[in-house]
Parts: sequence; C-alpha cells; structure tokens
Amino acid sequence: MKKRNTILVICAHSDDEILGPGGTLAKYAEEGLDIKTIIFSLGELSHPHFQEDIITKTRVREANRADKIIGGKGVKFLNVMEKDVKESKKQDKAKKEIERIIQKYKPLKIFTHAADDAHPVHKIVNKIVLEAYDSLRLKTEIYTFDIWNLFKWKKEKHPKLVVDISKTFNKKTTALKCFKSQFGFTGFLNYYPYFAITIKGLFQGWKNDMKLAEVFYRIR
Repeated sequence: MKKRNTILVICAHSDDEILGPGGTLAKYAEEGLDIKTIIFSLGELSHPHFQEDIITKTRVREANRADKIIGGKGVKFLNVMEKDVKESKKQDKAKKEIERIIQKYKPLKIFTHAADDAHPVHKIVNKIVLEAYDSLRLKTEIYTFDIWNLFKWKKEKHPKLVVDISKTFNKKTTALKCFKSQFGFTGFLNYYPYFAITIKGLFQGWKNDMKLAEVFYRIR
C-alpha cells in the first residue's frame, strides 16, 4: 500500500494558511511531507477600491510566493468570489471539488478553520470541509486552527495537537511578508499580523514547554 504523505490545508483566504498553521506546514515540508493548499475564496472584497481582477491576481501571486517559502507543493484556488460565498449553489460546487481533492490525495492530515472563528467565511469553510469529509467515510485526521481568536479561553473537548515551530517560525514570518496587499496603509495595522502570530506562538510555547508552538484541535 502506498504510504500517505500529503498534508492538506483548506482555508478561506490566501494568507490564512500562513497565519494559522504556517509554522507547522513548513516543519512538515522539512520532514518530507507534501503540503497542498486549497483556498476557497478569491478575497476580492479586501480591496473594494481596486478592480476585482487586479486584487484577485495579486492574491494568487502572493499565495504562490508564500507557498514556495514554506516548502509547499502548490496552491489551488476554488475561485469563489467572496461576495458569493453564502450562495448555496456556490457552496455545493465547492463541496464537490473538496470531495474530489480529498479523494485524490487521501491526505495524512487535513487542517482547516475552527467552527467558532469570528470571520463568517471561516465558519462557512469549516462547515463545507466537514460535510465533504463526512460524505467520504475516510480515516484522515482533521485539525482546526484559529485566525481571529488570539487565545482559546474555553476548554476544548477535542484532542489537542501541539507542534514545536521554534525552528520554522522564521519561515512563517517570511512567508507572511509576501501578502503585502493585506497590510493596512498606516500605523500599527502593518504590524498586527506579526504581533498576533508572535504573541500566540510564544504563549502556546510557554504553555507547552517550548519556545514557540502552534496548537490545533482534532475534530475528526
């Protein structure tokens, strides 16, 4: 039997795969695993003052650059316009494509958004991924990560996966710098992503006797 060696990350927007599990993905890539990234939305609403095709092309370009830095094996966009993500037809089409991708790679692990993430599109992606997974009856492990929840205050009932990212955190921050289109124009907004991932990494590392760590919860 062929050994499964693919790690699949399914996220809402380009940069979520770095902000969430970026250090872990880089570590797995160094260990010889194939990292495949699936991005649900084109994220055109992040810059409503630009033409949609300009910002979507920019975000695709940035995602591919970041993927190379963490050692990924490619990024696939599902090309759902963010303004259309609540449409049931769009969600059904995305679900079928995610089913096809999971069946193709039969990944060792899947990483996706937490159900209680504050961003509405992150919640939708969590729902679609779980529906796709449950329809396939596979034994792949699914882990969730947070983007907008800086800390988990409530106790999780799910098994926890802690990954030491002390040696790959620099790759995570370098990859994040690829997403220049997502930074604010003034003040601390330019530094907030770095502040958030650093504080979270240090906090989780301190809790788990490591320098820097990322924490995930297994929901399947």
